[in-house]
Amino acid sequence: MLPIAVATVTTTLTLAGLGYYLLALWSARAFQHQLRRPLPDFQPGVSILKPVKGLDPEMYASFASHCLQQYQGPYEILFGVSNMADPAVTAIERLKAEFPGRTIRLVLCPELLGANGKVSNLVQMLGCAQYDHILINDSDIKVSPQYLRRIMGCFHLPKRRGGRVGLVTALYRGQAHSTIGSRMEALGIATDFIAGVLTARQIEDGIRFGLGSTLAVSREALDAIGGLEPLVDYLADDYELGARVWRNGFEVVLSGEVVETFLPAYRFGQFLAHQIRWSRSTRYSRKLGYTGMVFTYGLPWALCNLIASGASLSSCALLSLTLLARVALALAVGVGVLGDRQVLRDLWLLAPRDVVALGIWIWSFAGNTVAWRGQRFSLKDGKMSRLTAV
Repeated sequence: MLPIAVATVTTTLTLAGLGYYLLALWSARAFQHQLRRPLPDFQPGVSILKPVKGLDPEMYASFASHCLQQYQGPYEILFGVSNMADPAVTAIERLKAEFPGRTIRLVLCPELLGANGKVSNLVQMLGCAQYDHILINDSDIKVSPQYLRRIMGCFHLPKRRGGRVGLVTALYRGQAHSTIGSRMEALGIATDFIAGVLTARQIEDGIRFGLGSTLAVSREALDAIGGLEPLVDYLADDYELGARVWRNGFEVVLSGEVVETFLPAYRFGQFLAHQIRWSRSTRYSRKLGYTGMVFTYGLPWALCNLIASGASLSSCALLSLTLLARVALALAVGVGVLGDRQVLRDLWLLAPRDVVALGIWIWSFAGNTVAWRGQRFSLKDGKMSRLTAV
């Protein structure tokens, strides 16, 4: 009886996963269709805030890409460091020397205002920003010369809810190193995470959160949510910023601009630790949606069904259909939306990566601690409490 019960459950979960893949494909197509609309020409003054700590992969090239913008409006780049001995300071000074025509400032942020050091720095940097539009992204984000123009143009797009656009965010792809852990993470971003973002946007009639790759926000929206200070203890500060802007009646827009982030050469254990942190963060941010992810792992459930059914003809057919849909989704989102050619190279890792992802999803419910930048934290309702150094 047990094998029959397991086969029945896994068949149901596989069919649910297959349905999700089709929904995600439809969502990706709808997003691409929307991108055909021309963007308004809106080029206001922008303050780019980049909190930095240490050296990240390809950091200088990422910095330099922000100085090469084809943008008619004025903009400044503010870098925030906790102390002047940080190795990133040398790269920032080099940037200032190489681009003397750009307004580039280094802001010392000595205070630790909460468990999230990045947001703590942002709070202190915000007081030095001179423009009414603030753009926040990480130190390892590389952008195209049209980045600012395309992001800012979204503030004047037609409104879904009849209100003003308060925040614009952007999709991203990960540039992987040669290690399996790094390649699995890039593949997961391109074929799973971004697919989930596009699906959420479709079924919720718009996006209700932000992505740390780009958080462009108006001063008006920031004032409405009480600034950045309420976020100093949140792990998923990007999600929380977008969610608060949305709850205060502003539009959150997902831009068609795709930026690039550079992934470390993760060993497999480091990859797992990073994924656990990411998963537990999402578990608290989107509780209902995260629990519902059990229905999105169609390919791993199809493999379980194959085993439970003794490789029956029907289970083989179901696996083949599910694999076809999963590959189609990976190509549609990873290559079609993000332009990530690494997906073609690493397509053979798709099934192993999805099996690992299901295991991480299950394990994420087994605790509430995460490791981040050499510290261990406990999570409660999305907020961090510092435990010990690791």
